[in-house]
Amino acid sequence: MTLLVNGAVLVREAEAETLSSAQSAIRLLADSSHTGGALSTQRVTLGAGANGATPHLHTASTELFFVLDGRLQVLAGDEVHTANTGDLLVVPPNRAHAFAAAQGSPADLLIVITPGVERFDYFRLLERLGRGEATLEELLANQERFDNHFLQSEAWDAARA
Repeated sequence: MTLLVNGAVLVREAEAETLSSAQSAIRLLADSSHTGGALSTQRVTLGAGANGATPHLHTASTELFFVLDGRLQVLAGDEVHTANTGDLLVVPPNRAHAFAAAQGSPADLLIVITPGVERFDYFRLLERLGRGEATLEELLANQERFDNHFLQSEAWDAARA
């Protein structure tokens, strides 16, 4: 639940909607509509070596990744790097990126997209896809709506092999 407190947004962790799978959890913290379009943010927890997001880009938004704990393998452009606890990665619009927990390590991260895009329904769609309740075609048809455009990356594929 998002609370407005004197014009500020307060999200209690215990009340944030959480989407879970066997290897990950996504806490939906504040969507664009909660922040006046300023940003949307979520906390992602990945099990050891678990995949996060496949290669994609955003045409209108910058995406920030802050590693709260663990080790995160990230694609930025055509380079793959490892970010550790306390590291920050900021990806500008139109730059390919992807992320996953590094092999043998979990990762806990805060993700912020600015300006905000309504993303909560994107993550709910991914959850439905994982349960077999949505199709890949439905996800691909919504790339523009969520400003999430999927790409191929040989560098990412090689790093994750």
